Amino acid sequence: MEGESTRGRRRYRPDEQIEDILLRAAWMYYYENKNQSDIAQEFGVSRATVVNYLQQARERGLVEIRLDPVAFNRQRLSVELCRNFGLQEAVVIPGSELDLGGVALGAAKRFPDLLDEGDVVGVAWGMTIFSMSEKITPRRIDNVTIVQMVGSMESPYVFAAESCSTNIARRLGARVANFYAPAILSSVEAARILKQEPVIRSQFAELDRINKAVFAVGSCEASSHVVESGIASLDDLQDYIARGAVGVVCGRFIDGRGNHVVGRLDERMVGITPDALRGLTVGMLVSNGFDKVAGMRAAMLGGYVTHLVTDAPTAQAILNDAI
Repeated sequence: MEGESTRGRRRYRPDEQIEDILLRAAWMYYYENKNQSDIAQEFGVSRATVVNYLQQARERGLVEIRLDPVAFNRQRLSVELCRNFGLQEAVVIPGSELDLGGVALGAAKRFPDLLDEGDVVGVAWGMTIFSMSEKITPRRIDNVTIVQMVGSMESPYVFAAESCSTNIARRLGARVANFYAPAILSSVEAARILKQEPVIRSQFAELDRINKAVFAVGSCEASSHVVESGIASLDDLQDYIARGAVGVVCGRFIDGRGNHVVGRLDERMVGITPDALRGLTVGMLVSNGFDKVAGMRAAMLGGYVTHLVTDAPTAQAILNDAI
């Protein structure tokens, strides 16, 4: 913070609270519609300093920029997605290129508005969900529980399941219920025994209480996170594809109609099954990419999705294949 200055009309003492300055700068910019140069002159600082003030105000949660769902749902792609798949809402990030960062940001801005006091919210895992979790502006919603929907895994990625759920809980001031178990066990017997442990049984009870969820869809390609994280081998992947799998939801494979494809891994897995995502008040799908189109379409046909966040190229690709 700059010290006392004679360049502008408004003078600030060196010991003045920085938050007061951030609030004043944000008020002038967002409510009084003053430009950054005007604010800089008022404060007696550089324009770059004002840009920094506004950025800090957003990072501290003093200012939050929210999406207008009505406006976004007027888009042609949004209207067609809602009509074709029976969605309540489709937020389509505009642009001609695939935009994972934009999709994650759009979901981060929209998802907290869908939550209410007392909700039990299931959170999946993956790069997009982790990126979304990092972009949520801190906002406290009373008596919310965030539940990790997929067991933990040894992974080269930073976006482990427990990281996604913990990040979201921290930003919403919510309680978090993470799984103290791996996503997949070495044998069916090991999984059966583990699931009888009281702590694991209590965590499955939390899954039964979920009324809202946010998740992504994985592909059935060799580069899929379900393979690279060690849940499925390439042989496992091919076996599920032979059974009709086109995508992955919460580590489980689904077919073209969204039905759970049960195969040789399922009895060894710890976590939610796709059927449990049907009928929720909110099921937000956050995904993009041409390799995800078949899986995203299947998830919507399967009834898991009430709200969608994606980008324009992915949305168009889904509609090109719609029935």
